[in-house]
Amino acid sequence: MADAAAKREPDSVGTDELSPKVKRAKADNENSPGEAGKESESENILSGFKTTNVLSDSAREKNIFIHGQIADQDAVVILEKTPIREDTLAEILSGSRLKLEMSNDIYSTYRLQAPPHLNEIKTTVVCPATEKHVKKYQRQESFLVEETGEDYQSITLPYIQKQSFSVQWVYNILEKKAEAERIVYEDPDPEVGFVLLPDFKWDQKQVDDLYLIAIVHQRNNRSLRDLRSEHIPLLQNILQKGKEAILQRYNLPASKLRVYLHYQPSYYHLHVHFTKLGYEAPGCGVERAHLLADVIQNLQSDPHYYENRTLYFPLRADDGLLSKFKEAGRL
Repeated sequence: MADAAAKREPDSVGTDELSPKVKRAKADNENSPGEAGKESESENILSGFKTTNVLSDSAREKNIFIHGQIADQDAVVILEKTPIREDTLAEILSGSRLKLEMSNDIYSTYRLQAPPHLNEIKTTVVCPATEKHVKKYQRQESFLVEETGEDYQSITLPYIQKQSFSVQWVYNILEKKAEAERIVYEDPDPEVGFVLLPDFKWDQKQVDDLYLIAIVHQRNNRSLRDLRSEHIPLLQNILQKGKEAILQRYNLPASKLRVYLHYQPSYYHLHVHFTKLGYEAPGCGVERAHLLADVIQNLQSDPHYYENRTLYFPLRADDGLLSKFKEAGRL
């Protein structure tokens, strides 16, 4: 159920469980409401990081996932190269140092050393990290699962209920106990309302890789499987007001947005993804993403569409749910 890219999962550690050192750095690095737009220096909690092993890396995605320890606590550190922004091109081209590597006729290649402030690496720290976090980021084989409505009731739902995945961090956002300053838009209605905020995979410095999440205020819907026709007003509200908020805030029209739900989701509280069309966000492929507009139309044609529909989704080799499907002879 996990993507290769960094994000919070059902078993994510809540802010209150972070070590004091990590919590302090996290707090220092977040803008307070009165300091919007300012960047603050943080204590380098990675100066004493002891690497155990590299869990996975991707030359294409330009990221690496590292397992190690911070102050004797297990930790996972994710390093990601930030995108090159159009508004920095002039400074990159004029203010960088070039070292020639090869020249042949009209072709030449160089190593370019950009000014330090234009050569950032986005860094995510999970500490203390559990064994589940470590396994989540390890490179593993994936399998496509075929789940009928009956499979959901007999295999998936009991597994979800038994695991009791924590979504306390979601409730912290909805209750403004955390990340309140990151909220882009909110409809407070308890039935059809939601909060819209940037996904952690987006550095918010350019709209080319825009990625926001709409988290519903309702707390009784885990995923696509729980949706019925009575939820159509909620979904329509998210689709309409989410697009309007993005247009107003980022000047990005609806025709340039991909709006979808994941199944299986990465955490079991209903949420909707908003990404810029053309940005290949992790999990936006056909085996996992369901366009919100399609979901609404399917529920309009059949109130119990997602209760009975056979759904397909990828699972990693170490996923506990995959084991349950194998035990049931469904894979």
